[in-house]
Parts: sequence; structure tokens; C-alpha cells
Amino acid sequence: MTEIRLAFDADNHYYEAEDAFTRHIEPEFKRRCMQWADVNGRRMLLVGGKINRFIPNPTFDMLSAPGSLEEYFRGNNPKGDSVKDLFGELLPCDPAYRDREIRLKTMDSLGIEGALFFPTLGVGMEQALIGDLPAMQAAFRAFNRWLDEDWGFAYENRIFGVPYITLSDLDNAIAELEWVLERDARCIIIQTGPVTTVEGMKSPADPRFDPFWARVQESGVAVTYHGGANAYYNLITMWGESAEMEAHRFEPLRQALSHDAVADTFAAIVLHGLLDRFPHLRFATIETGADWVAPLLKRLGKIHGQTPSAFKNNPVEQFKRSVWVSPFYENDLAKLRDIMSADHLLLGSDWPHTEGLA
Repeated sequence: MTEIRLAFDADNHYYEAEDAFTRHIEPEFKRRCMQWADVNGRRMLLVGGKINRFIPNPTFDMLSAPGSLEEYFRGNNPKGDSVKDLFGELLPCDPAYRDREIRLKTMDSLGIEGALFFPTLGVGMEQALIGDLPAMQAAFRAFNRWLDEDWGFAYENRIFGVPYITLSDLDNAIAELEWVLERDARCIIIQTGPVTTVEGMKSPADPRFDPFWARVQESGVAVTYHGGANAYYNLITMWGESAEMEAHRFEPLRQALSHDAVADTFAAIVLHGLLDRFPHLRFATIETGADWVAPLLKRLGKIHGQTPSAFKNNPVEQFKRSVWVSPFYENDLAKLRDIMSADHLLLGSDWPHTEGLA
């Protein structure tokens, strides 16, 4: 009899409840973090007192179907339809998107044994509060407590909600790490790109963060970098465009520019010696595709070849040992398999988002 093997999905999502950032917010930060307001008859999210458009409809009351943008993300839209038109008919929010008991039944029907669960709105909120670091830290403390309450960090050993930790303050990051570890978190998510602190922008591999990384390594928790808003979105302003990110807005220049936050993040992690100091750290890149991997490894290999005496270890081998990659379905998977070992590739469906295919 053939054994039926269920899949593990490294990229599932929930749609946040409206009180995800407010249910547990500390009173002194209420007005500085997330609030809801009715603007011209429409419910809008205020972040730091300003309307936030990272998600056009952050109530998630009406949604496009999973996978509705499949052909669009393959670069196949010959009629030139707008993304809004490609969404098709919007549907009421499925209870499985917000209720973990119902979601488990849906996972059964889809053949999913377990999954990492990432934010939808949350991956844009650190950047939205980057000008008020104490408020941003408070917002994610509140968010993680909502996540633990509504989804859990290892619910039924199948739903693994991934708590969000900001490195903007070392003491806060360590305290939050300890809090989520006490509740059996298996992974954490950190914003891609440089870290904004009160002293300016820093590499995540700056030795000032070593106490945090030491505890991460000791615990064995995996670190994920997931697609979302980050400091690199400000670079577009150098070309005369707005830094504000809005999901699915047509921005061809942003898509074409070569600066890549995830590639540069791992360049910093490797070249600033983080993996020399903490060789047992494990990283995963989620919903950032894989087209950046080969060019990065080529650059790392060239730098190492030019000055091998400057390195304690081969940077290419360090990357391959410590990093797992979840490619987009439209990426060249055969080529990626030849670059990275197959056991360092992750299935990530992005379900139930519009890209939600494996």
C-alpha cells in the first residue's frame, strides 16, 4: 500500500483580526500605534496617526480568491488587465482565514500536515512606525500576544504562528524572544534589511546584537525573513517616486530596480561575520523568491576568491549551510536545486493570498 505523505507548508497566512494590534496594546501607546477610523464612510487603519495603505482593505471583509493572480505573477497578462480586474469576484472572508479550528480542517482537506503562519498586515507595520521606535516595539509586543491567543506558536503541533521581533532595541528584542520561547515558538520573523535604532541604521550582524543572536542559537529557534515593507522602500524616492508601499499597486520601476533587501541582508550576515560567531544559526527566506540567490553566491564567491585570507570560512559554503530558501513557483527550480542542495529548499504556498500556489 502506498504511503500518503502530507506536506509541510513554510508559508501560510492568516488575515489579522481588527484588534490584532490593539487588543493587548499598552494604554500609553494607544494613540501612537494602530487605531481605526471611519473616513468618508470607509473603515481605515491609522498607524502613528496617519492613514496606512500597506493593505488597501485592512478589515479583510472581502477578499480575492487564493491563486487569483497566478498568471500575473508568471508575467502573463496579455490583455493588460489591472490587478483589480484580475482579482475577479471578491468573496467574504472565509472563516478558515481567522479561526484555527476551522483552519485545521481546511489543512486536512488540502493535504497539509503543518505550516508556518505569517502575518498579512503585520509585515508592513514595522516600517510604518519606524519614526517612533518605542511605539513600534509596543505594537509588536501587543501583536505577538494576540497571535499567541488566536493562533498559537505551536498549536496542535500543526499551526506554527511565527512571532514578529524587531531588533530596533536590543533589550526589548531579548525580552520578547524569551517570552515567545517560553510559549514554544519554533520560528521568529525579523524585518529584512538594515536595523533602525536610536543610534541610526545598523547591520543585523553588528556585534551589538550578539547577545540576541547568542540566545537564538542556544534555543535552536529558526529565523525567517519574509517579504514585506522595509528600509529599502525608501530608496525609490531617489528616483522621484513615493516610498509608501501599497500591496498590488502597479509600480514598474520598483519591480525593475536591482537593489534587493534580502540578498543584501544575507551579504551582511555572512560578510560581517555573524555566521563565524554563531555557526549554528538557521535562517529561512520566505516569499522573497529565489532569483537573488545565484547572483549573491556568485558575488560572495568572487570576493572570497580575490582575498581568501580575509575570511575565516568560505562565505558561499556558510550561506548554503545556514540558509533555507522558499522559491516562487515561477522561479527556475531546477537551476536553484543545482545551486542549493534540495534539502535546503522549502515549499511555500502563500495560501490563502492571491499568489497562493505551491
